[in-house]
Amino acid sequence: MKIGVQVGQVVVRGYDLQRQWLEQLEQFRACRDAGFDFVSWGHHWLIDPFQHFQPIPVLARFAAEAGAMDLVTGVLLTPLLNPVQVAEDVATLDHICRGRLILGIGLGYRAEEFEAAGSKMSERVPRLEEGLALMKRLWTDDEVTHHGRFHHVTGARPTAKPYQQPYPRIWVAAMTEPAFRRAGRLGHPFYAIGTLTLDDIRAALTIWRTALSESGHPLPSEIPVHRELYVAPTREEARAKARPAVETKYRGYAQHGLPSVGAALDAGVDRLMDDPFVIGAPDECLEKLARLRELGTTHLALRLFWPGMTQAEALGMIDLVAAKILPTLAPL
Repeated sequence: MKIGVQVGQVVVRGYDLQRQWLEQLEQFRACRDAGFDFVSWGHHWLIDPFQHFQPIPVLARFAAEAGAMDLVTGVLLTPLLNPVQVAEDVATLDHICRGRLILGIGLGYRAEEFEAAGSKMSERVPRLEEGLALMKRLWTDDEVTHHGRFHHVTGARPTAKPYQQPYPRIWVAAMTEPAFRRAGRLGHPFYAIGTLTLDDIRAALTIWRTALSESGHPLPSEIPVHRELYVAPTREEARAKARPAVETKYRGYAQHGLPSVGAALDAGVDRLMDDPFVIGAPDECLEKLARLRELGTTHLALRLFWPGMTQAEALGMIDLVAAKILPTLAPL
């Protein structure tokens, strides 16, 4: 099983941005040196009360020092973006990292981002599907004419084709039944979001595999899953430190409208911390994470960084996971 680190918006607005960047660069280097297999970087705009850097330029910078690590857009909200721009940016980044790019894509769920993009949330599914189809043609065809609902090109000759052929691996983020079916219908792995319980993922895999079969697609070789992780030497310490961080992070998600998060928080933070989150001493965390391998998980992205963490705490988390979890989990 490939083990990576998921980086999303966790730094609260007002923190010095240059210090944030240098610390996140140091965290990336520490993860690389610790033996993580990939880094996955999230995408949002206008993400108050947090502040966050954008994935394509960040991953391009990381590529210079990534070694054998894969780089994942986790996830790029393509309905907000022009697919021609995305196709050429992704092809460029794929060459910069010599084919170690995985393109994770998702719908998005925040009205203010769609307003900023000049589109509507009600259009996000057809925008994702039309945009992905156009990107694939731009990556594979020498000349493209496309006149769709949202995008138009006539006799276009792409200026950059990906390093990987025919194009980078694609993961489609999903947390609801229609999204699981969509990923299967499109023929790609679904990237299981961190709020899905073990039982949710088991049911989702059945839905996804059925959609793959009905659409005539082969079973993809990758099953990526994201988990929220907080590990400390003891269970008591982990839960005490995680509680305020989880509340800050997920209250922000609830305010932003992430589906099901508000109801989950209303049921109590402890419920989230029990399942689906992985919070506790190393042995407890290892036991929970190993269950994901039993479902067929091939790529496991762990969130190690949380609101309010100092740099010393973040680096300490990396060291603890590297020492106590990776040696047992990675060979599974």
